[in-house]
Amino acid sequence: MRAPQWQLPFFGPEHQALAQGLHAWCPSQAVDEHDDRLACREWVQRLAQGGWLRYCVPAAHGGALPQLDSRALVILRETLAWHSPLADFAFAMQGLGSGAITLAGTPAQQAQYLPAVAQGHKIAAFALSEPDAGSDVAGMLTSAQANTTGHVLNGQKTWISNGGIADFYVVFAKTDPQAGARGITAFIVDADNPGLDSTAHLHVMSPHPLATLTFHQCALPAQAQLGDTHGGFKLAMRTLDIFRASVAAAALGMARRALHEATQYAQNRHMFGQTLADFQLTQARLGEMAALVDAAALLTYRAAWMRDTQGSSGEHAAAYTQAAAMAKYTATENAQKVIDMALQMHGGRGVEVGVKVEALYRDIRALRIYEGASEVQLLIMGKSVLKGVST
Repeated sequence: MRAPQWQLPFFGPEHQALAQGLHAWCPSQAVDEHDDRLACREWVQRLAQGGWLRYCVPAAHGGALPQLDSRALVILRETLAWHSPLADFAFAMQGLGSGAITLAGTPAQQAQYLPAVAQGHKIAAFALSEPDAGSDVAGMLTSAQANTTGHVLNGQKTWISNGGIADFYVVFAKTDPQAGARGITAFIVDADNPGLDSTAHLHVMSPHPLATLTFHQCALPAQAQLGDTHGGFKLAMRTLDIFRASVAAAALGMARRALHEATQYAQNRHMFGQTLADFQLTQARLGEMAALVDAAALLTYRAAWMRDTQGSSGEHAAAYTQAAAMAKYTATENAQKVIDMALQMHGGRGVEVGVKVEALYRDIRALRIYEGASEVQLLIMGKSVLKGVST
């Protein structure tokens, strides 16, 4: 994969060095992904051995950089997704699953979990969604009842990535059922904690380990609480803010791969005495795909650059939120279009299992839903426009 995009002014020399090293490493990695759970475990180990999981935590806890860097996350996710969307998923969940501990963990919590995440010794997960509380986070029903030793969790979380293979979960629950978003608190729950059942696995259209978590009288010690009491909603949103631009980057990596596959196929597919690439309609379609990719890339890189250089709180919060929403929406929607065009260009081969564009067609679909569906991003963008927010 040619990567001139890392020469854009959004990135510094350290980002270019990261991209060059990762680009050299990826082609040597091949994992059998027929069993997504085994494959995800293997990808975590390989990413740890390659040193790439060190970008999921700060340097103080074994990380590669002083703090979580959105541009580094974008480079990693775009490049990994180009090679293997499951490798990208394994990397991303180490970051998302431990991100709240980086932001709000006590020194003891950070020392217990973050180095293990960077070394691949612990697999992380982020448990926010529920059967009736996806986009409506405040509608969650999972409860955390305080007692003399800590809290007792009861309820369900679903669509939990790494569910059933994670070593720990950052779980969000209601500590004040009447307070809506202001009544949510976060907890760290080890996978072997009595009262947690993660055996209800979910099967989806592309390789992705998912499960429903059921908590029944799951007793947690006081030291399991993560961050402030009733501060869980803000913590969840801060964590997701770090990684929203990187979701766009994952979609971008898949779109770039689809464009590459379409170009290669067009140049080698012979018909009517010439190649498919010789037809003007093919050339026009490839041009459209390239424009969609580049438009998504610029919005993605801008959002990551804004977070790293301007921050995502205080006076910059509204502008960053809008920029991240634009990146996530545009990159995922454009990637869906590009991959669909690539599949169409392949003709019948495009729907054959084992052909890369067929796999990409299944891989991309979930990105328009998770970590803020496209409709939610549109609402964020529209409200920002009405408030006069400018990026």
